[in-house]
Amino acid sequence: MSIAGRVHKFGDHVDTDVIIPARYLGTTDPLELASHCMEDIDADFINKVQPGDIIVAGRNFGCGSSREHAPISIKAAGVSVVIAATFARIFYRNALNIGLPIIESPEAAAGINSGDQVEVDLEAGKIKNLTTGAEFSFAPLVGAAQELIQAGGLVELTRAKLAAR
Repeated sequence: MSIAGRVHKFGDHVDTDVIIPARYLGTTDPLELASHCMEDIDADFINKVQPGDIIVAGRNFGCGSSREHAPISIKAAGVSVVIAATFARIFYRNALNIGLPIIESPEAAAGINSGDQVEVDLEAGKIKNLTTGAEFSFAPLVGAAQELIQAGGLVELTRAKLAAR
């Protein structure tokens, strides 16, 4: 599965309260959540992001409280993949559970800038910065993690397995 998009870059320790501020947690509507995605760190993010775009960040992306709203808001905003140096473990799991591809690559996080055009091959474990020509490798998702991403998340995977019975 190959993904290509324009990069929106953030720094280290982007917490879930910045991804989707707590004042919006009264809704579970993905589009409503998306309309407030990243607004406390970049008020214009939702106006700039286009379907297929990519978030690149530093260390510990998604730290803070364990709210599923954070990856839901990112995915619903149109972001196709998040690349970070490292992820908070609960965010990592929540992202997989909703079918949002996430990639840990400190080298890519350091070597990609806002506005760059990037192509990601999830199966091959390759990231190519189409703007600079730089290439990066990462450990591809395998097993259950890969199955979750391919199905579109835990709910869709469960539906498919139940339908196959």
